[in-house]
Amino acid sequence: MSAQPAAEAPSQVHDWVIPEREYARQEQRRGRRHAYTRLDPVRTALVVVDMVPFFDGPYVRGIIPQIEALADALRRAGGLAAWVLPGPSEPSAARREFYGPEVVEIFRTSGGSGPLAGRLWPQFTVDEDRDLLVEKEAASAFFPGLSPLPGLLAPRGIDTVLVCGVVTDVCVAGTARDAFTLGLRVIVAADGTAAGSDEVHNATLRTLYRSFGDVRPTTEILDLIRDGR
Repeated sequence: MSAQPAAEAPSQVHDWVIPEREYARQEQRRGRRHAYTRLDPVRTALVVVDMVPFFDGPYVRGIIPQIEALADALRRAGGLAAWVLPGPSEPSAARREFYGPEVVEIFRTSGGSGPLAGRLWPQFTVDEDRDLLVEKEAASAFFPGLSPLPGLLAPRGIDTVLVCGVVTDVCVAGTARDAFTLGLRVIVAADGTAAGSDEVHNATLRTLYRSFGDVRPTTEILDLIRDGR
């Protein structure tokens, strides 16, 4: 499906940065700045986390063009776009106790209702014949038993995931960590993820870059897709 963009609203991209000392640390360890210098588009999935209107704000709107560009480029190169939405699962007793009854219900219904493609931000183009559309019941899109995504990617021979979406420090970080734990090559789109502030966004990107995956701007990821064709 495709939809026309919504009315103009403020949008902003994070002023993201990886500290030079972190780049230097990785260059000393492995001899190069970026872990993954090539990818096979056919074995790559773009994992778009929680891009539903419940999560709104200038930083969220600011990443929509980058995600759309990555999805389009990867499809054309033979790769896969996977849209992962919050699912309406019944919260555990611990979660109810932690969040309280009102907030836990807000989160439970954050993914909306109706067909999955129609719940996404309307600016996205979704190929419902080729793309994956799934719900998750945890912060991570790769948590065993609470998301069907790992079981859908494995038979397709996916070895690399490009992670983007919201929010950087919660569901994006959880998804990247669990994907790495499961043995996948992880690349996070630095300007394709959004948090509540530059400070939180950059602190999370630094941790991910150090320990769980590569962090690159969309332009560089598009180059990897193009060069891998």
